Amino acid sequence: MKKTRVAAFTLMECLLALLVLSGSFLVFDGLTKLVSQEVRHQTSSVDRDWLVFAEQLRTEFDGVSLLKVENNRIYVDKDGQLLAFGKSKGDDFRKTNDKGQGYQPMLYHLQSVQISQSDGLVRIDLTFQNGKRRTFLYDFTEAS
Repeated sequence: MKKTRVAAFTLMECLLALLVLSGSFLVFDGLTKLVSQEVRHQTSSVDRDWLVFAEQLRTEFDGVSLLKVENNRIYVDKDGQLLAFGKSKGDDFRKTNDKGQGYQPMLYHLQSVQISQSDGLVRIDLTFQNGKRRTFLYDFTEAS
């Protein structure tokens, strides 16, 4: 009789395979939880940024006089200093002087901004890169 060895899975190899599989599942589970947490954080970050922006813009507009709304920008006079507010060529809403010089970003990650005026009421419609939309209204007639 001839003895032949048959290749088989040993107990040690089986345990190692189970360990690798369970480790892979744990890593996958951890990554999916991390991704969902990051999505929640990004959503709340946009909301928090929006609230800060709205309060900052409200403060900037207090005590100024509206000159005009033109080319998707708001032009105001603040104690003789002419300022402009609007979306830059990039993805941010910023405050500059009336010639577009200076750089003070107020809100990032914007896809589009539409600014319109009806009498003294200015409406700013913002669309974020993640698809969220917000509207800011300010009545300059009450400030006068």
